[in-house]
Amino acid sequence: MKKSSKKLLRVIQIVVSVMIALGVVGVLWLATKGHPIPVLQTHGTIADQERNLLYLTMILSVIVVVPVFFLLFFILIKYRASNKKAKYQPDYKNKWAEFVWWGIPGVIILAISIVTYISTHALDPYQLLKGNSTLEVQVVSLDYKWLFIYPEQQTATLNYLDIPVGEPVHLDLTSDAPMNSFWVPALAGQIYTMPGMSTQLSFSADDIGTYNGSNANISGDGFARMRFKVNAMSKSDFNAWALKSAASKNMLSFDSYKKDLRPTKLDTSTKTYMLMDQNLYNEVMSNYMPDGSQSTKSDTATSSSTSSSNSDKSTKSSSSSDMGDMPGMDM
Repeated sequence: MKKSSKKLLRVIQIVVSVMIALGVVGVLWLATKGHPIPVLQTHGTIADQERNLLYLTMILSVIVVVPVFFLLFFILIKYRASNKKAKYQPDYKNKWAEFVWWGIPGVIILAISIVTYISTHALDPYQLLKGNSTLEVQVVSLDYKWLFIYPEQQTATLNYLDIPVGEPVHLDLTSDAPMNSFWVPALAGQIYTMPGMSTQLSFSADDIGTYNGSNANISGDGFARMRFKVNAMSKSDFNAWALKSAASKNMLSFDSYKKDLRPTKLDTSTKTYMLMDQNLYNEVMSNYMPDGSQSTKSDTATSSSTSSSNSDKSTKSSSSSDMGDMPGMDM
């Protein structure tokens, strides 16, 4: 009688455990049913590679996790206190078993290390994507909103980013607020924006559509609603939008930026501006420079060429002076 009751109790425990596990899976399924998962439902070259990398690491992890949990429950059941038939062998040794539970995880870790090394270089956010033309956009994260500057199109937008489908997009990003994180999971990975620093991110959209972007870093009261939209459209539609936006009645200069956008406040509205100050991004950066100096790629190139020219002149002058001091040389 006691044996039958123990068996019944064991069956009940197993059934309850299975029901709880199925219940958890069911709740997760219902919670995600009908809701897109952008990290897995990608629409960009970079995001596709990141999704595939995620799948690969999950598969490699499952090779370890599933056997571990199987052995966990197997050992708990087989060597439970009530099972008198189980032999207690504390000095049991098996070289093959040792090889399996140390060798397989080691091989998997080595495989993940190789994949990580290759993908880290392949998915470098600073690496430009190949294409006939690249859209240059400058991004400034603020409290609590996103400003997108199109220097070549002479326009700017608030809380939305329009891009042509199939064309590489290169972003220069900074922050005029606490550190934030730019993230459009369906198109690209995360990249931090920091005051006084400029980071970069390259990506492209393969399909026409609207994709959600957000701040993935806790930066204050309004960070959870610090969201934006990325609208991928045809090249012709983008060109038409750019021409219309460049003629917007809302004008954006550094003075209007400081007055209307710089104050700390949550702003979820969208707005389009005519860009009046081509150097706005660098002026924002200069606020955090020790001497208030501005730094741009073109300025750096000009400075380098000027320094090189001055260095050449100095070298020539020094050489001439040295030659003039040499015996028999009248300069």
